[in-house]
Amino acid sequence: MLIGIIAFVGIIAIQVYWLKQAFAQEEKKFSQNIQVSLLDVVNGVNKYYGYKAPLVNPVQKLSGDYYVVNIHNDFDADVLEFYLTNTFVKRGITTDYEYAIYDCETDGMVYGSYVNMNLEDRSKPANVFPKAKNLVYYFAIRFPDQQTYLFASVRLWALLSVIMIIVLVIYLYSIYVILQQQKYANRQRDFINNMTHEFKTPLSSILIASNYLAQQPAIVNDPKLEKYTSLIIGQSKKLDGHVEKVLNLAKNDVRPLKLEKAEVDISEIISAAIEIIKVKYPAAEVNFTAPSKPMLVSADAFHFGNVVYNILDNAAKYCTEKPVIQINVREEKTSLMLEFIDNGIGIAEKELKHIAEKFYRVNNDQTKLVNGFGLGLYYVSNICRLHQWKISFHSAFTRGTKICLTIKK
Repeated sequence: MLIGIIAFVGIIAIQVYWLKQAFAQEEKKFSQNIQVSLLDVVNGVNKYYGYKAPLVNPVQKLSGDYYVVNIHNDFDADVLEFYLTNTFVKRGITTDYEYAIYDCETDGMVYGSYVNMNLEDRSKPANVFPKAKNLVYYFAIRFPDQQTYLFASVRLWALLSVIMIIVLVIYLYSIYVILQQQKYANRQRDFINNMTHEFKTPLSSILIASNYLAQQPAIVNDPKLEKYTSLIIGQSKKLDGHVEKVLNLAKNDVRPLKLEKAEVDISEIISAAIEIIKVKYPAAEVNFTAPSKPMLVSADAFHFGNVVYNILDNAAKYCTEKPVIQINVREEKTSLMLEFIDNGIGIAEKELKHIAEKFYRVNNDQTKLVNGFGLGLYYVSNICRLHQWKISFHSAFTRGTKICLTIKK
């Protein structure tokens, strides 16, 4: 960001320098053009009256827009204005001008006229025309709109400079927004870290107490109590895993999640996830026929198990009737195709592209009844990306969902 700011400031400085140089060049060019034009006017007036041409340059520039021209002989104002206008038109000088003629009888400057080169409106007020020393037959001319005329000549440079300044402002504002978002992201990660740590402390206590409770003779001798105790332990472990998943996601925002890959049989992981789902959703029907031979892939067993569980859990809880889930495994040349097909409420096409986004939840009546953080499919998509697997979502509203995983062997 610092290099970008320095670069943009440097470009702006160069633009300003070039604009200043271009303006100075245009001003010099304009002054030379005016002086040559005024010399032509002197020659025209002298020729009209039959006077001799001056031996020295009769044009003097007294300031940026003020010139004094010595005719050396008497002349008429109308003749002067005629030659001034015609000469300026021939030279391409289109800016307004006003002139005054020295009157030797009153020893002062007599205002001539304000000439608008475009509209011929001569109603503008006159400026002060100071006298020149040691001159008798002369006139003075001023260009009141010279600066505007010159700026119009360099308007392209000025436009480029303005555009660069606008781009710089947008860039600086973008940096400000990024820094603000970074600050909010840090706060979010701190909140998630604190929240998950606060959850893990009571969960650890529950697990310790449940494990101790499960060893008591009264629990061991009562099948029903033993089943409920096992359910408490299992669900506590699952909740602890979810808390750990949220914590890992928060850490993954700062640094990439490290996978512990090993050769795993996907059939075993899928079967284990199905058992958990059947305990959580007794009415759910999950159809999966394990292949006759082991389907070995290189994967992180813990995270892959969470991926399967999250997909099955979504399929079961977002269903308004008896959940029926079909799991298909198909072996291809270089990969395994894993399909999860359910009879749930489905997802509208316009929302399908957003379901893997962090904290995104589909807005419908069923999702309002089901608690969640909008992290399940985001986690699934993130783990697949880290494994370099492809995941695709296919669904239609009220027609169920199909999730396909392409797993590299």
